[in-house]
Amino acid sequence: MEKTILDLAGELLAKSEVVTLASVTEEGFPRVCAMARVRSEGVKTVWMATGTYSKKTEHFRKNPKASVCAYSGGDSLTLVGNVAVLTDEETKKDLWQEWFIKHFPKGPDDPDYCVLKFDAVEATVYINEVFETHRV
Repeated sequence: MEKTILDLAGELLAKSEVVTLASVTEEGFPRVCAMARVRSEGVKTVWMATGTYSKKTEHFRKNPKASVCAYSGGDSLTLVGNVAVLTDEETKKDLWQEWFIKHFPKGPDDPDYCVLKFDAVEATVYINEVFETHRV
C-alpha cells in the first residue's frame, strides 16, 4: 500500500528530535520556542516536556491555540491545534526520560515538571515537492 502524504509527514515528525512550538502571548503575538519532541502519534498528537511555570505553560493555560513545525532536508510540516498542560502522575511518569533530570532534579514527581500535549486540527505538508493542507 502506498503511503499518503500524511503518513510521510508523520514519519518526518517521528524523526525530528526538535520541533518548534508557538504559543500566543497575552498581547496576541506568536511566541516560538524550540522544543524536544518526546513522543508523537502520526501528525495528530505531539508530546513535549517543560516547566510548570514556564512562559509557554502560562500562555497555554490562558489560550490553548498553538502551532508545531518540523523540518528536514527541504521537507516540512506545519501543524495548528491546541495544547493541554498535563500534570497528572501517570502521564509524567509515562513520558519521563532520564535526560530530563538536569531540568527536573526531583525526577518524574518534580512539581516543576509538566507535559504539553499538542492535538492537531490541521496539517500543512511540503514533502517531495508536494504541498497540501489537510484537516486531521
